[in-house]
Amino acid sequence: MACLLANGRAEVCKDVVGGLEAIYFINYGDITAKTYDVTDTDMIATVTGVSNLYKFELKGTNSFEQTINSSRENGTTFVEQTLSIQLKKQDAATTKIVKLLAYGRPNIVVKDNNGNFFLAGLERGMDVTTGTISNGTALGDVSGYQLTFVGQEKIPANFLDAADEAALITLFGTATIVTS
Repeated sequence: MACLLANGRAEVCKDVVGGLEAIYFINYGDITAKTYDVTDTDMIATVTGVSNLYKFELKGTNSFEQTINSSRENGTTFVEQTLSIQLKKQDAATTKIVKLLAYGRPNIVVKDNNGNFFLAGLERGMDVTTGTISNGTALGDVSGYQLTFVGQEKIPANFLDAADEAALITLFGTATIVTS
């Protein structure tokens, strides 16, 4: 495999923001096939086999980070994908969902505040590594759920070739977005 660069990168404009807008859970094993954009193999063009995308709207303290781990001695490189989310307000239905997420290892579509969609845990899924159900101490403290998902993949999370939620549905073919 050639490890040679083919492009450089100019300084970019300061026109982006941080943070996450939403995440969409996919039950692990539902993805049966994927195709990549013919001009960009880091961009996924279609995904098949998924019937439901379970949408969670996010606001506030949520993050998606990818850490490249490379070892010259071992000749290995992998990417650790970490998604940290805060879900406000406790209820029985969400507690059940949190329990199921902790038992499983979903694939997760991450939508950032710039409109980019990423597919995290594509091959191995994302595991809940820590979670807290908290009532806070003071009246203004959070009452809700804090979850951290971690996945280890060969490459960074692929971009999805979707500019908005309608295009995301098209990319997934017949999938339905479930919000409640």
